[in-house]
Amino acid sequence: MQNSNDQAWSREEFADRLRGMERYYHIHHPYHVLMNEGKLNKQQLQGWVANRYYYQISIPIKDANILANCPDRKTRAIWIQRILDHDGHPDDPGGIEAWVQLGMAVGMSREEITSLEHVLPGVRFAVDAYVNFARRSDWHEAASSSLTELFAPKIHQQRLDNWPEHYPWVKQEGYIYFRKRLSEARRDVEHGLEITLDWYRTREQQERMMDILKFKLDVLWSMADAMYLAYITDMPPYFNIAD
Repeated sequence: MQNSNDQAWSREEFADRLRGMERYYHIHHPYHVLMNEGKLNKQQLQGWVANRYYYQISIPIKDANILANCPDRKTRAIWIQRILDHDGHPDDPGGIEAWVQLGMAVGMSREEITSLEHVLPGVRFAVDAYVNFARRSDWHEAASSSLTELFAPKIHQQRLDNWPEHYPWVKQEGYIYFRKRLSEARRDVEHGLEITLDWYRTREQQERMMDILKFKLDVLWSMADAMYLAYITDMPPYFNIAD
């Protein structure tokens, strides 16, 4: 006889549990709380933009790995739009270029942000772990790990609402990325959620998916941890080692 604790969650309950993981989203990390409250200085905001750029350029690589592992033509035809959104195409320079514009809007040069000279080891390790997960995992698992996008529109809207007031020195062209992702993330979530709810049917599979989503949340949180240590507590890597 099947234990009630082993019964699969209904489609609705499973979706609700996934959305409930928002409590671990990096919107709640102290670094992002300070950012949202206007309490970061220019260097701290630049540090976040510079490190997050490494995540941005890795996203289409992650998605290309998902495509490489996916045998389903219909899924590939939809998923490839994510790569175009970031890398760009003739009608849109893409999200990576929009992030470069953000870097320039907060006072860095194109060369400075694209050189990756400010990327912290902790950020690099976290992002690389995510790309490697996508490369080595079943494509369903890699695809559903993207569901942190369930929570992304809120954080983008916060920046659009609060940055002009808190950081008036940031040039307006820097907000292009956040505006783009408001609609793109909602579209991506719809497809990613459909894949997830269709694929994870048993309780064991559903709990596995909860672990996968937590892993992706851990990636984002760990990135913020590295930046907090470096830019808020002034303890960057090797800070105690004399030159």
